[in-house]
Amino acid sequence: MARRGQEADFRPHVRASKIFLMMKAIPKFRDSLGGCVPRAPGLDLGTRTKVSAAGGGGVRGGAGRGGDQCHSAHHAHPRPRPLGGAAVPPLLLLGFPRASAAAAARTWLRGWAASRRARSAACPSRGPGPGHPAGAAPGAGPRAYSKDSESSWFRSLFVHKVDPRKDAHSTLLSKKETSNLYKIQFHNVKPECLDAYNSLTEAVLPQLHLDPDYPCALVGNWNTWYGEQDQAVHLWRFSGGYPALMDCMNKLKVNKEYLEFRKERSKMLLSRRNQLLLEFSFWNEPEPREGPNIYELRTYKLKPGTMIEWGNNWARAIKYRQENQEAVGGFFSQIGELYVVHHLWAYKDLQSREETRNAAWRKRGWDENVYYTVPLVRNMESRIMIPLKISPLQ
Repeated sequence: MARRGQEADFRPHVRASKIFLMMKAIPKFRDSLGGCVPRAPGLDLGTRTKVSAAGGGGVRGGAGRGGDQCHSAHHAHPRPRPLGGAAVPPLLLLGFPRASAAAAARTWLRGWAASRRARSAACPSRGPGPGHPAGAAPGAGPRAYSKDSESSWFRSLFVHKVDPRKDAHSTLLSKKETSNLYKIQFHNVKPECLDAYNSLTEAVLPQLHLDPDYPCALVGNWNTWYGEQDQAVHLWRFSGGYPALMDCMNKLKVNKEYLEFRKERSKMLLSRRNQLLLEFSFWNEPEPREGPNIYELRTYKLKPGTMIEWGNNWARAIKYRQENQEAVGGFFSQIGELYVVHHLWAYKDLQSREETRNAAWRKRGWDENVYYTVPLVRNMESRIMIPLKISPLQ
């Protein structure tokens, strides 16, 4: 076992070996080396066997490949075995800070390039490598390994290439046959005013719903039962998209009865917020239902850039949640807080909800949807809601 004084000298070689092991595991990087892959001294991570800085020491592994013949002439050792074929974690997962990992990799890469140029002169039988033009003499002239190519190789280790997309995710995921736009409202009501708020709402909102001059329709109205207390949730549909929304807003600005309603309502509220939504193309169209039912609004806040992946997985999984007709609607935000998904479900009671959700886990494929979509979520919330008397969804 090494003494304390030896461990201090041995640690830098372990770091170099970790860096090299990560690079060796990337096929694109290995192919560019022309088959001759150098081994960092100090520790053979392929077999977990300590070796000396000069290349000596006991090493176990399989026979080397033809591409290592030149290197083996100076350091005779068989090619190490891989670590069970497992993927090598990036530098940051090996415990390196971001800045030191980048500096260490660049330093090692420059040292490797210099040693490669030195070996190329001593091994004229080698074939052309990167920066060595085909047909040129193996030892002739300096190797054309520029600093730009070094930085580009290092950058390629961490930066993923993204295929360009010509359409926004709202175009790819929303329904093409309709131009419906949805608005969801969350009103936090003063606890002592909740009954008065519900009475006022039930007297005014149905008039807008039934008036043909207003291109808007109520989809559902609820009070939160479990979740945020003393909260009202309203879901509206605007048939015709953004033009219908603006037409409705302009008419409401001159509607004296509605303006009086808003003034009276404001005395009962603590806060309010809203979002404009589009519906997923693979979800059901929200249609009126007879009750009694309870409704669950599950809200998922996704990581930016993951909406397409979320939609692809749920397009396959929604079929597992249709047997009891519990799926009401699925929406994603366009204005307001972005990358937010709302799933609306209907159940007879809480026990029916429990049984329906448990039944989904017994279906082949549902667990895969959960497995692939959970990593996309930053935060999630569930509300159990009771419909108001005026709600089309009872």
